[in-house]
Order: sequence, then C-alpha cells, then structure tokens
Amino acid sequence: MSHEKYQSCIEICQACAVVCEHCTSACLNEQDIQALKRCLQLNRDCADMCILAANLMARGSQFAVQICALCADICKACGDECDKHKHMEHCRRCAEACYRCEEECRKMTKAAKAA
Repeated sequence: MSHEKYQSCIEICQACAVVCEHCTSACLNEQDIQALKRCLQLNRDCADMCILAANLMARGSQFAVQICALCADICKACGDECDKHKHMEHCRRCAEACYRCEEECRKMTKAAKAA
C-alpha cells in the first residue's frame, strides 16, 4: 500500500485525533463530568486509534486496512456519543470530525479491498 494514495485519509485521521483531544480537555472543564464519562472514554480511544491508523497508513503497513476499518467503527461510536452533547460546541465539532474520519476510513478500506 502506497502512503501517498491514502494521504487524505492520513490527514483526516490526524485531524480527528486532535479534535478528540481538544474535546476531552474541554469536557474535563464542564460542570457535570460524570455525565460525559462515556464521551471522555471514547474520545481517548478514538484519538489513539486515529493516530495508529495514520501511522500504519504512512508506513504502508500490511495491517493498515484492518486498522482503518476498526478506526471507522470507533469514530462512529465516538461521533454518536459526542452528538448526544452537541449543545456543547466542542462535542459538536468532535462529532463532525469523527463522522468525517469514519467516512474517509470506510472509503479507504473499500478502495484497498477493491485494488
């Protein structure tokens, strides 16, 4: 797998990780942290998975396609959770970034499997 072919997916994964980290930090400053517990957990999982996916794509790993499929699933779960808190700007932005990353990872895995 050539990393140049998946540069868009790499960049979107990296951007999603940053947005998830920002959302985590912002959630920790909210009044009712307990209500955001699942959001916080998924943000951390999503950020870590997005970085892993980007790194594996960048190095052309044979496991990049499988990791990107899992990344899409985690991004979907994180996006769905953040969407529940979309009245908070940071969660709304995070949901958008997660859904965008999910879509890009699904496109990447579909294209890689078709090749």
